[in-house]
Amino acid sequence: MNWTTLNDINQLQKLVEASHLKPQAIFKHSTRCSISIMAKNRLERSGFPDHIQFHYLDLLQYRDISNKIAEQFDVFHQSPQILLIKSGECIYEETHSAISMDEIVEQATKEV
Repeated sequence: MNWTTLNDINQLQKLVEASHLKPQAIFKHSTRCSISIMAKNRLERSGFPDHIQFHYLDLLQYRDISNKIAEQFDVFHQSPQILLIKSGECIYEETHSAISMDEIVEQATKEV
């Protein structure tokens, strides 16, 4: 699995721009949370589809980026959390044990 690591707040604008060409998924992960670790492992075991770009955010290390994501996409901060960005908008958001690769793929294929 190849995650694109989010470690610079300026990456968000590039991610939004890229979402007009390809859906962008952001996985907000707490390295200290067992539920977050479980959700990350479940995603990685599922395999990443080629038609979605996956980004990984260690929100403990980069809390400022996590806060900016919550503000920019008008979502509550949670962990673990997956957001799907398509055409510049957050079209799907899920947390905890409800995070599912099948659901992410299904949402990515819907028309905006």
